[in-house]
Amino acid sequence: MPPGPEGTPEGSPAGSARFRALIAAFASRRVLVVGDLMLDEYIWGRVSRISPEAPVPVVQVTGESYYPGGAANVARNLREFTPHVAVMGAVGTGPPGDRLLALLGQSGVDTSAVLRSAAPTTVKSRIIARNQQVVRVDRESKQPLPAAETARAIAHLDRLAPSVDAVIVADYGKGFITQNLADHICHAARRHAKILTVDPHPHTSIAWQGATAIKPNRAEAFLAAGMAPSDPVFPVEADSALLEAGRRLRRLWNASSLLITLGEHGMLLLDGDAPPYHTPTCAQDIFDVSGAGDTAIAVLTLALASGATPAEAAQLANRASGIVVGKLGTATATPAELQAGFTTP
Repeated sequence: MPPGPEGTPEGSPAGSARFRALIAAFASRRVLVVGDLMLDEYIWGRVSRISPEAPVPVVQVTGESYYPGGAANVARNLREFTPHVAVMGAVGTGPPGDRLLALLGQSGVDTSAVLRSAAPTTVKSRIIARNQQVVRVDRESKQPLPAAETARAIAHLDRLAPSVDAVIVADYGKGFITQNLADHICHAARRHAKILTVDPHPHTSIAWQGATAIKPNRAEAFLAAGMAPSDPVFPVEADSALLEAGRRLRRLWNASSLLITLGEHGMLLLDGDAPPYHTPTCAQDIFDVSGAGDTAIAVLTLALASGATPAEAAQLANRASGIVVGKLGTATATPAELQAGFTTP
């Protein structure tokens, strides 16, 4: 049984009560999400034959659905736990941008800091047949945010930062997060003493200085640390290459905590002088991993903003991720689902 707060077993009455109290506190937290906003399109269908034109399945479309994606999906995950969610990013002026703003508005997310841009909205279209993804089609433009739009974003940041408990940066490498904007985000978080968590993109080379926690996955950690990836070693706490990558990143980013997500192997937390802490996966079944990282950063941040220790926050983020990978599509975890994992008989 993994350790809970102050060494209490996670599944013990005292440990479970502590986690349930933390989850209940999420509802009063106020969070701003900054990053690349996307629209996730799901085209559902069935396959009955192979195309005579090429060895590919012919999908007969039976339905379509749309969800907020990227940083917008982080906001969607937060909205399951708290009504106090704002998002800052950019969308195009065409129908995909209209649809994304409508979806966010319908879920109660504050979109007053969303910029309308000449660049098109990023759209990721997934064709699903027999509960399996057949193909994904991406429509995007990876142009850096123009200086004038960066200035508008900074003005929105200065307006919202004093009133929130935490800021999440979700960088998908589509151009909204520039070094100039990142510097202002870090400065605003320090100036107003806010929790700042970052889900980084390894190809942007953005320097994050003084964040509360940064959450790369294993591949991103090696890439950002300038190291060749290596095969996993078990137990995870003995994976010397992974630990070295983590140490390099903590020095590079000057982050208080580093949470490296490891897919089916759970998560590894590096926090201050504490020993590396591995929390194994809680997933029972894995149907779709899309959006699991968004769930992890959302719950990690809510937990830290609610007074959780980094180890407690990692356990909650890990459990929430285990819930969403058991669902098909860009899914979210609910408070009831997360609470259920800490209910004692």
